[in-house]
Amino acid sequence: MPFLKTYKKYIFLAFFFMLFDVLGEIIQPTLMSKIVDIGIAKKNLPYIFKMGGFMLMMGIIAIMGGTANVYFASKSGVGFVTDLRKLLFHKIQQFSFSNIDNFSTASLVTRLTNDMTIIQLLVVVALRLLFKSPLMLILGLIMAFSINPKLALIFAVAIPVLAFAIYTVLSRAFPLFKTVQRKLDTVNANIQENLINVRVVKSFVRQDFEKKKFAKSSNDLKETAEKAVHTVIMNMPVVTLIMNLSIIALIWFGGRRVMNGSMQVGQLMSFISYVTQILFSLMLLSFVIILSGRASASADRVIEVLDTDIDIADKKDASDKMIENGTVEFKNVYFKYNKSDNYVLKNISFKAQKGQVIAIIGATGSGKTSLVQLIPRLYDVSEGQVLVDGADVRDYKIKNLRQGIGFVLQNNVLFSGTIKDNIKWGDIKAADDEVKKFAEYAQADDFISAFPDKYDTELGQGGVNVSGGQKQRISIARALIKKPKILILDDSTSAVDTETEARIRTSFKKALKGTTIFIIAQRISSVQSADKILVLDRGEIVGEGTHDELMKTSKEYQEIYYSQQSKEVIAQ
Repeated sequence: MPFLKTYKKYIFLAFFFMLFDVLGEIIQPTLMSKIVDIGIAKKNLPYIFKMGGFMLMMGIIAIMGGTANVYFASKSGVGFVTDLRKLLFHKIQQFSFSNIDNFSTASLVTRLTNDMTIIQLLVVVALRLLFKSPLMLILGLIMAFSINPKLALIFAVAIPVLAFAIYTVLSRAFPLFKTVQRKLDTVNANIQENLINVRVVKSFVRQDFEKKKFAKSSNDLKETAEKAVHTVIMNMPVVTLIMNLSIIALIWFGGRRVMNGSMQVGQLMSFISYVTQILFSLMLLSFVIILSGRASASADRVIEVLDTDIDIADKKDASDKMIENGTVEFKNVYFKYNKSDNYVLKNISFKAQKGQVIAIIGATGSGKTSLVQLIPRLYDVSEGQVLVDGADVRDYKIKNLRQGIGFVLQNNVLFSGTIKDNIKWGDIKAADDEVKKFAEYAQADDFISAFPDKYDTELGQGGVNVSGGQKQRISIARALIKKPKILILDDSTSAVDTETEARIRTSFKKALKGTTIFIIAQRISSVQSADKILVLDRGEIVGEGTHDELMKTSKEYQEIYYSQQSKEVIAQ
């Protein structure tokens, strides 16, 4: 993590000012002892004022040192975690689809937010207490032994007992912290799923079911969190009990020494103060250790993401070339998802020439989407090759490869912002007249112009304030304005009427001359005019040719065709 160097000076300054804080605190009991044993006992008022002023000065030094320590500790902690969050987000942006499949979206959100907050708290607290507490403990012991070595032997009993008690509590609490974070993932997943699909939930009147599901995950989190908190809370009464017993023992044995004249009252008072400092330091140290347990669970989850090997990355010798023609060839391609033993695609071979329209049709689950996702390397083939312009897609730099490919996904996603901003995702430098032109090609200009703010209309998250068909047309405009050499349309007009769909297909010839187009469709009417139609069944090509050729040679294609014809007749 190269950004750690940025915070070295702040960490150093936090430690530096912490020393003044410790110095100011550790000397106070000794000064108080002198005031009692010399000033008060001998009724020496000037001495009392002198030492009182010195105590005040040391108190101010402690306050100033502590304040500066907190400032630089906070600056280090907040800055470090901000950079760490950016690093984690950058890593997620590099993830392939298969990498993302290994983590739920809710889990990644939790790691970017809640886990980072816990790590930040640990860094700030650690820079304040992790070194201060041991230093106070050591210096307190030295000062206590310098006052009365025999009386200080009480620590030989108190500290080991306290350490054992803290260890016992924490060893039970640590595993619970990891479970709490996992259960928090589940709660966040429920929240996210419900908010994204709130319209479906309401339309099916499933609010009560969702409430019960959320209540169950929340109660699971509550029970585990309560168990963790109860375990940790046990630390406080144990520490308090040992502190009080130690002080009682000191008063008993120290009082006897005061009475027999071997110890002064001020010394006993300062000794008790040092005991309090020592045991309080141990208590604070146990708090840091408890927090480190939670932060350790969070850090492990962050590191898990950072250490994930990117499945799809540029080869060391990847070419800088861009897509020029847009020819695509599949050679004996087999493909399966990471966690599956079954091939989704089997022995896929075909070639698409520059400017051809390739249609892919088949039943749900036949592998249509999986096939086109291999072209821009959203996934890599398990066996075989995918060639673009005669070169294996794995030989391109990913950025260059995808720069030449336009993709309209099956599930259209729009972002918060204006309609214009969403279309310009395809070409951020596009002028307003280009945005309008490509919206016209996508048959989107009419409804966009009907909005009061036209292209400056703000879209809600995910495009919630436009219909499914409008969302699809904005997504198509976004892909067209990119002027890609290869365009992939994954069932991208399913929510559009047949007349509008026909106009969109016609506009492709004007907008994308020479572009190779892949169309995944359910309706044969959408692909009849394609240069080549691939019929997929259970991951295999069972038919290839034009519409007329397939009507003569492919039983599967004929079945789909006549089935759709029958439905149209019934609908009429």
